[in-house]
Amino acid sequence: MKPLSFTKLALFCAFAPASFFALVPFASAQVAPATGHSFRVEGDHFSLDGKPFRVLAGEMHYARVPRAYWRDRLRKAKAMGLNTITTYVFWNVHEPQPGVYDFSGNNDVAEFVREAQQEGLYVNLRPGPYSCAEWDFGGYPGWLLKDHSMVVRSDDPDFIEAASRWMHRLGQELAPLQIGRGGPIIMVQIENEYGSFGSDHHYMGQIRRLIEDSGFRDAQLYTADGAEQMSNGSFSDLPAAVNFGTGEAKNSFDQLLKMRPNQPHMAGEYWDGWFDHWGGKHEARDAQQQIDEFRWIVNQGYSVSVYMFHGGTSFGFMSGANSNGSDYQPDVTSYDYQATLDESGRPTPKYMAFRDIIAKATGVTPPPIPDTPNPITIPTFRLTASLSLWSALPEPIKSPQPLTMEDIGQNYGYILYRTTLKAAGDGDLTLDQLHSYARVYLEGALVGSLDRRLGRMSLPLHVAYAGQHLDILVENSGRVNFSIVLRGERAGITKQVLWRGEPVEGWSIYPLPMEATDKIQFSNEPCTGPCFYQGHFTLAKSGDTFLDVRALGEGAVWINGHAIGRYWDIGPQETLYVPGVWLKEGDNEIVIFDMEGKSSVTLSGLDHPLLDGPVHETTD
Repeated sequence: MKPLSFTKLALFCAFAPASFFALVPFASAQVAPATGHSFRVEGDHFSLDGKPFRVLAGEMHYARVPRAYWRDRLRKAKAMGLNTITTYVFWNVHEPQPGVYDFSGNNDVAEFVREAQQEGLYVNLRPGPYSCAEWDFGGYPGWLLKDHSMVVRSDDPDFIEAASRWMHRLGQELAPLQIGRGGPIIMVQIENEYGSFGSDHHYMGQIRRLIEDSGFRDAQLYTADGAEQMSNGSFSDLPAAVNFGTGEAKNSFDQLLKMRPNQPHMAGEYWDGWFDHWGGKHEARDAQQQIDEFRWIVNQGYSVSVYMFHGGTSFGFMSGANSNGSDYQPDVTSYDYQATLDESGRPTPKYMAFRDIIAKATGVTPPPIPDTPNPITIPTFRLTASLSLWSALPEPIKSPQPLTMEDIGQNYGYILYRTTLKAAGDGDLTLDQLHSYARVYLEGALVGSLDRRLGRMSLPLHVAYAGQHLDILVENSGRVNFSIVLRGERAGITKQVLWRGEPVEGWSIYPLPMEATDKIQFSNEPCTGPCFYQGHFTLAKSGDTFLDVRALGEGAVWINGHAIGRYWDIGPQETLYVPGVWLKEGDNEIVIFDMEGKSSVTLSGLDHPLLDGPVHETTD
């Protein structure tokens, strides 16, 4: 059938039944490129410059890999037999504050795309604006939530305006790199797995329009959803890819073939592993089943994107969380994902098996696998200097009621709430609602912790006399990145504090975004409780390593100014990956913030990760 114009399509989507999108025959809506090459749909297959093309892709995210390692990982993708690299774009790293954009350093996504092209790879771009990906807030910037009336991931005009402004700015970076303009971007995904979130076709139409209006018209647009949700998030005139995990390939493709028999058959995400939560067991999926299933997909002639080819690391405070509304599961720092390349970029047995499968199916001998230097160990060293958090507080913000991080313009890190209790007595202290983890102090002494993971929002509090000082130190452990819960993901104390059932008022609020550590005034005095610590270690040569954090409690690490990530002694992750390109020969500085610090801590670096450690419900 002739493709609908966008205006007619958007109006039709708003009123069409969900089943329409599964029943209407497929038709391509691509605009023929004026220059460069062409990538489009021709019947039941993709076509590159008029010749049949099968997408053999693997996912990796530029923000989860140090820029200096991008080319190495891309060459290893090529050496596995892949022809395409898939990546999300994370809005939050590029627009940290409204109208303030950052495409420098590790955020230079255009350079990542150019390097992929230089290494002989095409690019499947997933610009969102929603990503998911176990990334904080699904890639949305936290400042969207400062407007309490805004409804994210909806057709709310304020949200659409912000998303449109962002996508137009991204288009300036990446639209010139589409296949039709001589670049490597062959596919551009509209939104991401929206069918698992809702069925508002008017919203999806608006997202499609803002992507097209941002210049993304010279590559093949498509959508991706789980098989059961596809009708909620797809368009009749664009190809729909199907996403699924281990053991679901045949059934998922059967459903795709039933719903879309006359379009290319592609797995937008084949999950070759899974991710871990703090306090939960390390995920371990059946590698042999994945190998057999991948062989089946490839031998059927289907297109596929392996999620993940290389997971990498959610450096800094970028790991997200899952929730269905009644629970909360924050993700660990590692995004190893049991991928074909491990967290430090080393080929796994699964990599070798997938490589062999692709070579046999295509008849193409892949290039040699680039060498990977062996990891190093860091000898034991001490944390020799420290500073109590109580001595490093910024100027407070005064407010009758608690304010969230977003209310005060803060995106990540920690936030401290301080007040004076006006009466003595005994009763429950309740945080309504805590996002995410808090340690409570009375007159500077720890009285307990509260934890959204455990549904623990209150504790008994004995106030000996009127005028005692109450401190509540809160960590944003990661905003939920999946499900409708994300619409309320403000961080900190999101409503009010109650003691003995009565609201507590009169707060001093200290923002602690932990954006830099170079101005901390350390001393040799011992420090316990919430503290910053500093140490130094000397290397004869640099190389990848894994910091053993088993001697620490709960906090975050910086090495030579680079934010390495969070740690937590509830498991299962017991090491943090430290890229060798962030180390140097000679002296190296480490800074640690620990919510439950202790004196005389010694640390070291291992030559292997510890991702499967014992788990504990809580440290208390």
